[in-house]
Amino acid sequence: MAETIDPPVREGDQLPGHESRMDPKPEWEPRYPGSGRLQGKVAIVTGADSGIGRAVAALYAREGADVAILYLCEHDDAQETKRIVEAEGRRAIAIPGDLGDKDFCERAVTQVVDTFGKLDILVNNAGEQHPDEDIRDITDEQLRRTFQTNIFSMFYMVQAARPHLRQGAAIINCTSVTMYKGAELLLDYSATKGAITAFTRSLSQNLVKDGIRVNAVAPGPIWTPLNPFGGQPPEKMESFGQDTPMERPGQPNEVAPSFLFLACEDASYMSGQVLHPNGGTIVNG
Repeated sequence: MAETIDPPVREGDQLPGHESRMDPKPEWEPRYPGSGRLQGKVAIVTGADSGIGRAVAALYAREGADVAILYLCEHDDAQETKRIVEAEGRRAIAIPGDLGDKDFCERAVTQVVDTFGKLDILVNNAGEQHPDEDIRDITDEQLRRTFQTNIFSMFYMVQAARPHLRQGAAIINCTSVTMYKGAELLLDYSATKGAITAFTRSLSQNLVKDGIRVNAVAPGPIWTPLNPFGGQPPEKMESFGQDTPMERPGQPNEVAPSFLFLACEDASYMSGQVLHPNGGTIVNG
């Protein structure tokens, strides 16, 4: 049995935030009965304790997958996601730790394979953001941390998972609408999302010969803990998402089907692509 992995402690930081403390709560429930599209599969979903990650874990479980929930330190949220997966009749494990730590990623993947016997799907969803009005306010610590969490972690997770991924496996990365339209207050975050899109396209070419598909999802403003717990200035939250053509933020269960489509055989002829559940914002890409 793999060793227990202790989470890091980050004092004085609201992120990633508790979904259990949000009002109104994000909508994570799958909207339709499952059809076995991931029957017998094993998936890792990073940042699956809440938000988009929780909705993806719930939908994957409904479609037949066992799910490993990787998260930072929100134990109550992670246990709730575990309960949700198990309520769908699937197995789940919750593994806390810092995805910006290469050693943690390696240990976590080992624990998943030791527990479930294989790995079919890797969802790189975890991320963080910090708003700054002036680029000079972005500290070196924040810059390094944002890149470490948002893009270094994807390299580490793919490196750790690669020996276990066989023909038919899928990798889905979470980029963002900010990569395409920019974000005035999210300079470092948007830069990491641009890196993720380029990483997705390049990795897809690197792995396609081995029958492994790599795609991405670029959500618009979604109602998750990321924004109200420090990812946006408090004064921006009242109008959050209203600048989209649909004039509202999206819900996690409106994004999760994109991750399902890219993980299952329905997307067997797609690699290196990006889906855009963003409330109607038209972007190139």
